[in-house]
Amino acid sequence: MTDDIELTLTPTPGPAAVATVTGEIDLHNAPGLRTRALELINQGHHHLILDLSGVGFCDSAGLGALIGIWHGAQAAGGSLALAAVPDRLMRMLTLTGVDSLLPHYRSTADALSAHQDAADAP
Repeated sequence: MTDDIELTLTPTPGPAAVATVTGEIDLHNAPGLRTRALELINQGHHHLILDLSGVGFCDSAGLGALIGIWHGAQAAGGSLALAAVPDRLMRMLTLTGVDSLLPHYRSTADALSAHQDAADAP
C-alpha cells in the first residue's frame, strides 16, 4: 500500500461536483481522503460525485472513509454518489450492503445525468 492518494476536483456545469480519486484507499490514507472530500463539501460542493476509476485498492478503512464522506454530505444537505467503481470495490460495497446506501453509476457521465434528472424532478 502507498501513502499517496489524489483527489482532483473537476468543474461541472451543474450543482454537482466531480472529484476524481487516484491511488489506493487504505488505512494510511483513507483519513486524508475523507478530510479532503469533506473540505470540498464544506466549500459548497454539497453534491459530490467521486470518480473511483483510478482506485487500485480499497480496504475497510477506505469503506469507512466513503461512509464518513456520505455522512458529511448528508449533514450539509447534499449527497454523495460513486462513479466508475472498480469491480473489487463494488464487491465489497455489495457484500457489506453499502451499495444500497451509496448510489453508484457506471460512469461519471451517468452519475451527472442521474443527478440532473433528480434536480429537474418536481
